[in-house]
Parts: sequence; structure tokens; C-alpha cells
Amino acid sequence: MTRFNIAIVGATGAVGQEMLRVLEQREFPIKEIRCFASPQSAGKTLLFKGKQVPIEQLSENCFQGIDIALFSAGKKISLTYAPLAVKTGCLVVDNSSAYRMDPKVPLVIPEINPHILENHSGIISSPNCTATVMLMALAPLHRQFKIRRIVMATYQAASGAGQKAMIELQEESRAILENRLFTRSAMPFPYAFNLFTHNAPMTSSGYNEEEIKIIEEARKILEEPDLRVAVTCVRVPVLRAHSVSLNVEFEKPITAEKAKELLQKSPGIKVLEDWDQNRFPMPLDASNQDDIFVGRIRQDLSNSNTLDLWAVGDQLLKGAALNAVQIAEYLLEINKLLR
Repeated sequence: MTRFNIAIVGATGAVGQEMLRVLEQREFPIKEIRCFASPQSAGKTLLFKGKQVPIEQLSENCFQGIDIALFSAGKKISLTYAPLAVKTGCLVVDNSSAYRMDPKVPLVIPEINPHILENHSGIISSPNCTATVMLMALAPLHRQFKIRRIVMATYQAASGAGQKAMIELQEESRAILENRLFTRSAMPFPYAFNLFTHNAPMTSSGYNEEEIKIIEEARKILEEPDLRVAVTCVRVPVLRAHSVSLNVEFEKPITAEKAKELLQKSPGIKVLEDWDQNRFPMPLDASNQDDIFVGRIRQDLSNSNTLDLWAVGDQLLKGAALNAVQIAEYLLEINKLLR
């Protein structure tokens, strides 16, 4: 079996560490793995397959000999270093927003639109984590009944803002319970025992950048440029796993029973419903799990051809690290890894 030299850019972040774990867990064919991060992390180590891997400082010349680079270090780093990696013959799977809306760059969820991986120019984008949770739940229904409009509210965990936000939520919660003052730095507002609309920068449309990402990425992945989407994103004091509430209008009549049947057959989806106990997916169910959990699938009593449903997914896994690794796995499968 051919084995590959892999690099993780942003290896010390929450998603970067998950990428290491997913690569090991799924036994990706690796010859050598290298971890890159900021100068502050250089010299430290990360554990991979029982061995300590040194963290290297990211530089312009670090991609020589690398076959695949998984990027999760933010938009600015991806814009600067991904083209440099591609010039050396390295394939880049980018978890940032840098290239998602570039028409030349595939934006991929392998369970939904793997066909666009047949052609790429060296950079492939992995979608926004919340868009991924939503689309995993909706794409199987869209294929058969075609979505007309989506109204969405999100309940986004601290993991979406990175490891620092997760630690801060724990520390702030502890401080409040102990009646101590707390100075936050990761979040702009009190987070423990509170929630607030997503802190992404606002746009002139009245939607923030996170909401715009979800709208535009859903249209691109489903190949529906005129898809009508309304979304409100909210930060909730949950450590890990994003939840979404969906009201979805279809062009064709659809029943809750048929939707459940389709979702139960869909890869990467787990339907969790116990109507007698009022028990449906929770972030605790989805945390550290590969699947997207879907439940409370029901008819909208106010509108025809419309369903309400609830979906929960681990932001760090299917929302980020797992999806990136699955992209690389699919490229191996179709022999399109090396250009």
C-alpha cells in the first residue's frame, strides 16, 4: 500500500488535535506526519501512534516532500501558505473559510457531493461546521423532494470558537459558582449560564458573517444558487457539539415518516427519537461521535410540504477534522490524490 507524508497546519488547536486523532483512528496510510503551528508552540510535541511528534514553526519552505496538508489555522494562514504548499505538489484540504466560495475550489462533504472531487487544482475546502451539520441532515431529503426554503436557528458550542473558548467557558462557570470575578478574553460577553447571538462580525445585510457563510455554502454544496435560506446563529454555553433547529419547506409533499426512513438509510446519520420519553438528540449524545444525530422530525402544522427537525453534530469531528480526513480518503479511493 502506498503511504503518504502528511502535514497538519494548526496542529495545536482543537481541530488540529482532532485531525491527529482521526488520522490515527481511521488508519490513514501515513509514511511520516509533521505538525506545524505558531512560533509559541515550536519545540513542543504531540502524541501520534504512541510517539511524540515535534511541533515545527510554519514557514514558506516547510511543504517540500509533503503529499497532503490538512489546514486548520485560520483564513489568513491558509491564504498565505496553501498556495505555497500547492506549488510543491502538495494537496491541501483547508478547514478555513479562505477558499470556500472560490468557484475554482471544490467545497465538499463526501456524503453529499463527492463528484466534484473528480477535478481539483490542489486546494479543497471543508465547509463551515454548522453548515455541515445542517446539510448532512437535509441533503438526503433534498435529493428526493427538493428544498424550497430553509429557516434555521443554531445553538453553537464553545468548540466552534476553539480550544481557548472551551477552557474559558469551564473557568468562567467555575468562577460564577464560586462567586469570584472573572476576566474573559475569548468571548466578548458573559458566556457561562448565558447565550448571545453569534459574535461573528456583522454585515450590511443585517446578517453576521457566520450566517452568511451558512447561506452561501449551502447553495454551493447543494448546487442550488437560488436556494432561500434564513438563519440566526446563537452561541450557547455548551462545550462541544452544535445543534440546529430547522424548518424546511419542500417543493413536493413529504411526510415525517418518509423523511425518517430516508435519514435512517443515509450514511453518517443517526436518527434518535423517543417520543414517549420526549427524548431527542442532545450535544452530549453527539460529542466525540462521528455521526450527525437527527430527531424530532415532524410536520409543520402551519405550512404545507414543510417539516421541522432538530440536528446535532460534533463541531470538531464531522464539522471539521473528520470531514477533512474523509475528503483525503475519498481522493485516495478515486485515485485523484496526486494531480
